[in-house]
Amino acid sequence: MSRQPKYRQVADALRREIDGGKYPPGARLPSESELSARFDASRNTVRSGLSLLVSEGLVASSQGLGYEVRSHEVFELNASRFENLTFPQNGDAYNTDVTNAGRRPHQTFRVELKPAPEDVAKRLAIEPGSTTVLRFCHRYVDDVPWSTQATYYPGWLIEKASRLTTPGDIPEGTTRYLAGVGIEQVGYFDEIATRMPTPDEGRLLEVGAGVPVLLWTRTGYSDERPIRCTITTFRGDLNRMNYEIGDLGAREVNL
Repeated sequence: MSRQPKYRQVADALRREIDGGKYPPGARLPSESELSARFDASRNTVRSGLSLLVSEGLVASSQGLGYEVRSHEVFELNASRFENLTFPQNGDAYNTDVTNAGRRPHQTFRVELKPAPEDVAKRLAIEPGSTTVLRFCHRYVDDVPWSTQATYYPGWLIEKASRLTTPGDIPEGTTRYLAGVGIEQVGYFDEIATRMPTPDEGRLLEVGAGVPVLLWTRTGYSDERPIRCTITTFRGDLNRMNYEIGDLGAREVNL
């Protein structure tokens, strides 16, 4: 006899059936009354089990329509090519990558002058609290929240690259724009981490409490000093990253 609480037994059984394909993306789960009969459990117990699946991002609930298995079409980002000017690209890297994958990009912007947070200041080699330009993007793929991206530029760049303060998109992408005014990114340092979302991140990315976020911090360098720090926060359930390093001819042959 299972020592798991009954609501967890309900959630575990349904999770196995979802993973096994019995209930594919978009399928509706049986009603609470049907599940109550199947598991010999009260409706409150069944509801608790279903709520656990909702918090994990596996199902969604709609008032009057029951519970539906969520679609999880994962977007794959090639992080080594992202913003790399040696690869063909039509404007902004995000728009290019999403469009090339046959998906539809959409993003909103916020631009402001902000004191540098301590962790960002360390990466940009500037004093904490000194002025930075923050360009904040809320990005979507096919109208589903995909990521938030906060890029900090040191204040000394403003005089040389005034369009960074423009409250909107830079069509060619900021990396290409900076290269065009003589500030070329010649290298970057990436840091990758995971954690549970903050309340604000959960709201912006529409993730449940059980879904982690992926944090990708990229510090870009000119040949003299750091020129930007980009912190991208991804939905952990809808994204996958890869890198291409070295000669991958053998991989291409075997794909």
